[in-house]
Amino acid sequence: MTAPAESETAFRPSWWILALVGVIGGVLSGAFGVGGGILMVPLLIGLAKMNQRQAAATSLLAIVPTAIAGSATYLIAGQMDVFAALFLGIGGVVGSLYGTRLLKQLPLGVLRWGFIVLLVVVAIRMVLVIPDRSSGHLEPSVLAALGLVAMGLFVGVASGLFGIGGGVIAVPALIAVFGLGDLIAKGTSLLFMIPTAVTGSVNNSRNGLVDVRAGLIVGVAATVASFGGAALAFLMSPAVSSYLFAALLLVSALQLTVRAIRMRRA
Repeated sequence: MTAPAESETAFRPSWWILALVGVIGGVLSGAFGVGGGILMVPLLIGLAKMNQRQAAATSLLAIVPTAIAGSATYLIAGQMDVFAALFLGIGGVVGSLYGTRLLKQLPLGVLRWGFIVLLVVVAIRMVLVIPDRSSGHLEPSVLAALGLVAMGLFVGVASGLFGIGGGVIAVPALIAVFGLGDLIAKGTSLLFMIPTAVTGSVNNSRNGLVDVRAGLIVGVAATVASFGGAALAFLMSPAVSSYLFAALLLVSALQLTVRAIRMRRA
C-alpha cells in the first residue's frame, strides 16, 4: 500500500505548537539577524505537519512582526546601517513579488530540495568567513547602492520562494562583500526584511496561500522571543555566532533531507 502524497490542503495545528515554533524562530531571529524562517520552515513542516508551500507562506507572514521587534533592538544599540537597508529593501520588494509567484507555481519537490541546498550553502559560507566586529558602516556611493539593490533582488526572490526573511543570505553578504561588522549586518538585515516580508505576504494572501491564524500565532511568539535572542547576539563572539548558526542550518538540512528521501521512497 502506497503512502499518500504530501497534502496541499490546509492543516490547522494546535496553537501551542505554533507558539513553540515562534519562540524558537524568534530567539534565532534576534541572535543571528535573520527572520527566523530558515528554521521556522523546517519546524512548521516537522511539528505543525505543513507542506513546504504552507510552511513558507506562514513563516513569511510571521517574520513581519519579528523583524520589526528585532530591528528596533539593534537600532537602539546603534548597530544598523540605514543606507544599506534602504537600497536592499528596494531590490527585496521587487524580488519577493517574483519569488512568491514561483512559490505558487513550482512543484513541492523542487521547493523542498531547493530549500535544502540553500541551507547547506549558507552553513558552509558561515564557517568559511568569520566576521570582524570592529568593521563599521558602509560608505554611501552610487556603486554601493546599485550593488545593494542587486543583492536585494536576489534575496527577495529567495525570501518569497522559501518563506525566509533573507537574512541568511544578506548577513554573510553584507559582511563579506560590503565590509560591515557582524552586529551592524544583523541589524541592517532585520530592517530590510520588513518591507520584503510584507510585500511577499500580501502576494501570498492574494494567491490564497496564507493561513493568517497560524502566521499571527507564530509571529507574536517570535516577536516576544526575539528580544532575548538579540541580547544573546551581543554576548556571543562573531566566531561562536557563525559556528552555532552553521550547525543549526546543517541539522535542519539533514532533517529535511531524511523526510524528503522517505517521501520519495513512499
